[in-house]
Amino acid sequence: MTRTILVTGGAGYVGAHTVRHLLDNDIHPVVIDNLRTGFRAAVPDGAEFVEASLDDTEALDGLFREYAFDAVMHFAANSLVGESMEKPWLYLNDNVVNGLNLIRRTAEAGVKRFVLSSTANIFDCRTGATLDESAQIAPPSPYGESKHMLERILHWADETLGMRSACLRYFNAAGAHADGGMGEAHDPETHLIPLVLQVALGQREHISVFGDDYDTADGTCVRDYVHVMDLADAHLRVLDALDDQSVRYNLGTGSGHSVLEVIETARTVTGHAIPAIMAPRRPGDPPVLVACSDAITRDLGWRPRHGLKSIIETAWTWHRTHPVGYGR
Repeated sequence: MTRTILVTGGAGYVGAHTVRHLLDNDIHPVVIDNLRTGFRAAVPDGAEFVEASLDDTEALDGLFREYAFDAVMHFAANSLVGESMEKPWLYLNDNVVNGLNLIRRTAEAGVKRFVLSSTANIFDCRTGATLDESAQIAPPSPYGESKHMLERILHWADETLGMRSACLRYFNAAGAHADGGMGEAHDPETHLIPLVLQVALGQREHISVFGDDYDTADGTCVRDYVHVMDLADAHLRVLDALDDQSVRYNLGTGSGHSVLEVIETARTVTGHAIPAIMAPRRPGDPPVLVACSDAITRDLGWRPRHGLKSIIETAWTWHRTHPVGYGR
């Protein structure tokens, strides 16, 4: 029998790609999204769609009455680290209160599986170490704190009600679907790879490199980029793991790439010069941030299938054919 899954934030970047992956695996996704940062056009054909916020209790209750969900996947959130430092109450209220509202209604409906789109931003990233699940949790921003709070709420939903949860802490989501029909679109755009590709498209004159004096091989920050479809695969794999217990996994490739490596790879893929301008460091940027994903590889056989070149190739196909994203 086809499984039915409620996907919050399914019109957003990772959420929409996961919806596509669910459809490709004969799972019926029902998407709820307020389209504040998501795009209706990003929701793949075949998924049901409801435009509503998670604080709309009538809409949410209606969905749980209409469908017998096998699981909930929760992507909906305000997710800009920098903005959360300027607007902490927006993040702590919207992300935590709306998430709590969703978790409570999920439990009341008797749904026993919940997958949270969490973040590496829950960890103390100042050490610059490769981070596994045992790394110290010390969120450096209200955004990270909001995700950690939801992880704790889910812990108690398991302890008291037996609702199993998977918290997936991913690092730098990147890339696009291989068919070029869906990809990354943010307004404003803050992620490195789309910004670099905007230079190749002539939408920006140059890319700024924030600091070239870090203790890394070329002096620029190193990050772990994981393909969005590899993330989608992890969300599907954890569902069956929740039959037995709740799980917490870090998701990354285990290999970091510097800012200059990303730019040089984009030059190779696009054939454009992509001018880079050195700029001062940004406060709070750790020199290295890389995931250790050995746990989910050992437990579920998950392995990233895409390296940096593949990530940029798929992203370039998307940005080249959709220079204004989904048109908004």
